Amino acid sequence: MLKWTWISVVVIILDQITKQLATAYLEYQIAVPVMPSFNLTLVHNTGAAFSFLSSAGGWQRWFFAVIAVVVSAGILYWLKKLEQGKVREALGLVLVLGGAVGNLIDRAVYGYVVDFIDIYYGTLPHWPAFNIADIAISLGAAILIFDALRPQRKS
Repeated sequence: MLKWTWISVVVIILDQITKQLATAYLEYQIAVPVMPSFNLTLVHNTGAAFSFLSSAGGWQRWFFAVIAVVVSAGILYWLKKLEQGKVREALGLVLVLGGAVGNLIDRAVYGYVVDFIDIYYGTLPHWPAFNIADIAISLGAAILIFDALRPQRKS
């Protein structure tokens, strides 16, 4: 099932291109309204999801990078052992893999993850900014959960 890894490569390329565009054309922390409830806002996340450990002093850069490498290696091993026909599981795994590597590249090169998608509703607090890699990870995880919860057909 390693044949599915091309999807990871597409996710990584789209993620890195959009981050480069955001960095080139957006001013740091200045919201650019696109449509109601959606801005483009360049931010740098030195932590993990929801800026977890973002003010930890710098060690978290390498901690999260190591986690991403270990998770990526685990996913590749899982894909290698995955039975033919497990399409949803393979899709979920390669989406998570692409997102993990996309954010790993940022951590290794810059020391932070570039985020720029800013979603909000009305006067409620804005959702933490995110990027294409985060979307791929979330979508892949949702697919894996959905697949795990589906009743398995007996052969």
